[in-house]
Amino acid sequence: MKNKILLVEDETTLSTIISETLEDEGYDMVIAGNGYDGLKLFRQTDPDLVIADVMMPRMDGFEMSRHIRNINPHVPIIFLTARSSISDMETGYEIGADDYLKKPFKMRELILRIKALLKRSGRDSTENTTEENQELKIGRYIFSSVGNRLTFEEKSIELSRIESMILSFLAVNKGKTVRSSELMELVWQHDDYYNRNSLHGYMHKLRKYLRHDSAVSIINLRGIGYRLVVQPEH
Repeated sequence: MKNKILLVEDETTLSTIISETLEDEGYDMVIAGNGYDGLKLFRQTDPDLVIADVMMPRMDGFEMSRHIRNINPHVPIIFLTARSSISDMETGYEIGADDYLKKPFKMRELILRIKALLKRSGRDSTENTTEENQELKIGRYIFSSVGNRLTFEEKSIELSRIESMILSFLAVNKGKTVRSSELMELVWQHDDYYNRNSLHGYMHKLRKYLRHDSAVSIINLRGIGYRLVVQPEH
């Protein structure tokens, strides 16, 4: 079966180029021209991945994605945008975006990111993969790879696939410095400026998830990488 992708883009020419290219790659495309129609199609078609412009009429990409996240917390979302400020990116990642691609972009880069997200979300129709359950203790938190679940005092949240990959890698290397380039290669197979901004956004979210235990922190070693630190219990 083909993977179904919802494309929400108000620029008709760009929408046509993207949809025709992805159809040639073997994807089943569903297309909307604004966030309102995109949300309606999401409910009707249950796509495997969403590609959304940020600035759109009737309902922008951010607002549409907030509603999508209430319906399905795990479907991968890629934002396409001409806006590149850190605050805009943080807004996107706060909503639950999995990736950010700045216009103009190369179609091959979009295709690679789609394939990577589908694979890591377990939605790739070309693969059947099974995961071994692994529980990691992070201070007073328990992280389980099955369901990407982070638990604190019997309260659990489900992380996105990419959040889980990053947190798992940091936890396995607890107390050690993990280079930013290592994390980007792990998640996107590529180290560049935009992926560094994406990584920054994910770290911001992980810090919020871990804020309930003051002994746990993610330290940013500027220009080098990150370190997950868990202070010993007294």
